[in-house]
Amino acid sequence: MAMELIGEITTDRPLLVLAVKEEAQFLDTGLPVLLTGIGKVNAAVTLATVLARGPRPSHIVNLGTAGALRPGWTGTHVVSTVIQHDLDTDLLYALTGETYGAALTLNADDGPTLATGDAFVADEAARELLAVRAHLVDMEGYALATAAAQAGVPIRIVKHVSDDAGEGAVKSWRESVADCARVLADWATRHVTHQL
Repeated sequence: MAMELIGEITTDRPLLVLAVKEEAQFLDTGLPVLLTGIGKVNAAVTLATVLARGPRPSHIVNLGTAGALRPGWTGTHVVSTVIQHDLDTDLLYALTGETYGAALTLNADDGPTLATGDAFVADEAARELLAVRAHLVDMEGYALATAAAQAGVPIRIVKHVSDDAGEGAVKSWRESVADCARVLADWATRHVTHQL
């Protein structure tokens, strides 16, 4: 999927950023929407390209679905911290003495930690390993937070739980994405549009 920008970015309004049209299908806020495609590379390159072209939005709101890594996690969450789960930061530090991919703290208070990686987590063993470090898992959040930070644009990451990141995650995502999209659209109307 190629990048898709719907609407015009202005410096006085936020930019809504989502991975795919399925997650954005009910958005009707009048705000610009950027669809990046799935994965860290698509997310980072697409957002960085748009921000470099200008104008820059007042802030970015990443809306999307996420897998729950711990039992009982449902609903919509404003992420507090985002990490990469598929980059071995300890090994890279041992090799180079430099820290790559450090955790990023966002402005949300007491929110969950989101683990981002290019693998769709859909098995019990992977979920259990990730649950030690995070509450939720996605495929774009860390990349978007990094691109926004590099450009000096504030970002909020808001995720709605679509699946349990376990064996049935693929089927659960397909079956729940429309409902998740409705919830995310409602959240954007209440928490973004009404605050303008």
